This record gives sequence, structure tokens and C-alpha cells, in this order.
Amino acid sequence: MAPPSRPSLRIASFGFRSLPPREGSAGADKFAVELLPRLAARGHRVVAYNRGYFGEARIAPHDFRGVTVRTIRTFRRSGLEALWHSLRVAVDIIAFNRADVVHMQNGGNSPFGLLLRVFGKRTVLTEDGLEWERDKWSALGKLYLRATTALTGRVHSAVAFDNVFAKEYFEERFGKQYDLIAYGSDVDYDASGLEVLDRLGLEPGGYFLFVGRFIPDKGLHYLVPAFERLDTKKQLVMVGGSKPRSEYEDGLRETTDPRILMPGYLYGPEVHALMSNCYAYVQPSDLEGLSPVILESSFLGAPIICSDIETNRFILGDLGIYFRQGDAADLERTLGIAVEDRRALRDQAAAQRAHIVANFSWESVVDAYEGLLRGV
Repeated sequence: MAPPSRPSLRIASFGFRSLPPREGSAGADKFAVELLPRLAARGHRVVAYNRGYFGEARIAPHDFRGVTVRTIRTFRRSGLEALWHSLRVAVDIIAFNRADVVHMQNGGNSPFGLLLRVFGKRTVLTEDGLEWERDKWSALGKLYLRATTALTGRVHSAVAFDNVFAKEYFEERFGKQYDLIAYGSDVDYDASGLEVLDRLGLEPGGYFLFVGRFIPDKGLHYLVPAFERLDTKKQLVMVGGSKPRSEYEDGLRETTDPRILMPGYLYGPEVHALMSNCYAYVQPSDLEGLSPVILESSFLGAPIICSDIETNRFILGDLGIYFRQGDAADLERTLGIAVEDRRALRDQAAAQRAHIVANFSWESVVDAYEGLLRGV
């Protein structure tokens, strides 16, 4: 006799900008686009809440890879727009009984987790780091994020961290055990994205690559001057930006080095094509959670050069090509060594990829989250 099938869950998810990712999206959106459709494919009824804006046309609920996408509008104001969106989402979930278990990202949403818990919803939070340490937040924003840690540590049915360092901080502070669930690395490569190389005038193996938001946490103010001093004909492609455009991004774009390209936001097959064909991927961050860009780039065969912060070391261990965090001169030196010895760089990339493939699988991530969502 076949074992009885397990009942499906009604899951709502928020705390990201857009499913699928759009301009201004970040790691939370990447996580959502990998996790939520996979949960839906396993038979669960999943509702995802996109962030829209007043003044934009209303977007009707629609399907994305089996996930029902609902767009809740908010106003455009850094920091506060996310809080107003999350409050409206929580009210919508409660008022219309959209789900029994709610998945949310970022501890800044924990007050809305408390509201959902009061109305009988189970909540699972994904936390990727100590958010108040990020330079992108104002002093008031950092104070708010510190204050919400008490709720993050106590009110949710479960909390999952993507790195052991943040997990240990919360466990020591609150005397509780939390879950450790990393990101996956596997990518369904689509060769149609290769057109982007011709469009940008790039040759395979002829450029270094960065992908992400242009914010101080990412350390691009080390990367640009380090590359400007580098003696090479290779290019540097920096994909992404800030939304809305910031003074920090304006400062980066003031470079007069013709080898540095900033093509704006790119997604999906085009980004994967750039990762697969770059000379090396560079992540100069001062602060990161578990970086999905490092994972995907390594999976696609790119050598990874990154700052020696603990979360990067958590991913790559002894296989990383590291420079001292915050040290542009050491980054320049590391890039120079990479340029001089392509064979050693490719050998290191092969070792990095084998490690990533063995340890970071999206199916194992979904297994873990499905078990967590059922267990609460």
C-alpha cells in the first residue's frame, strides 16, 4: 500500500520587493524566486506579496510558476516604504485568511510577525545577518533594527539563519536554538543570455565581474580604485545600481577609466552568461549575509575573489581567493596575481565549484524549509 500523501500547506510570503526580481531587487528577491516556486511545485498553495507603489497602475493577482502573486502598494520612501508594505500585507493575510503559515524575510518585519501570531498565524522568519550593522541604514534605522531583535528572537514559530555567525549571536542572546539553512547554488543555465556579451562588447574571459546593489556595504569604493590602478587590458563589469540612484552610485560613475562598464540592472540568463564567461567574479563587501551571487557564480565556473569577512569564509573555506576586507591595495595586489596566473586561477575555480556543488543545493534548502514550515 502506498503511503498516504501529506496535506498541502497554505503559505504566504513577504519581505522582498518583487517576484520575479525587477530593477532594485536584491538577495531577498533571489531567495524568493528560488524557494517559493519550488514549494508550489510540491503541491503547496503559495501566495507571494510584491511591493508596488502609489501612482503605478494596479496589478491584478496573477500566477508566477505556480505561485499566486499579489501586489500591495506603498509609498516611495527609503526604509518606511518597506514597513508600510509589510503592515498592509499582514492585515491582508489576517483579513482574508490567505494562509495558515507565513514566511517572511528580514528581522525588521518581526513586529508584523507578532501581529500575525496574535491572530493565530504561524510564522517562519528567514534572517540573513545582523542588519543594524549595514551602513546603508540611517542611525534611526539601525536603532529600529536593533530594537526588533527582541521580537525576532522570541515571537516567531521558527527562525532560520543562512549563516552560523548570526545564528550563534541570537542563540547566545536569547538562550534558544534556531535553524541553519543556507542558500542553494544550482542554476538552470540558458544559453540565450550569451547575446549580452556582444551587446556590451565583451570577450569571454576578458573581464572581471561584480553583480549587486551599489551601496557602501558592497565595498565598491575599494574595487573601483583598485581596478583603476591595475595594469591589465581586461575590463571590469559592474552590474546593478541603487534604487533610487544615490550619491554613492554617482561617485562610482565618476570614474574616467574606459575599462569599467556599468550597464545597470540585468537579470536571469544574461547575468548567468556574464558569470559563466568572466575571468573572475569579485565580491569586495564589508558586510554580507550568505551571498547568493558568490554561490551562483562559483556554480557556473567563475573563480571567486572576495573579501575575507567571516560569511565569505563560511561559503568557501580554505578555497577562497581572499583579500583583506577594506584594503584596496591588497585587492589590487590580489587582482594582479589573478591576471598573471590564469592556470592557477582556473584550477582554484574548479576546486571552489566542486565544494559549492557538494554543499549548497536548492533542493536540500527546499527540503529543509518544507520540513520547518510543516513542523511549526
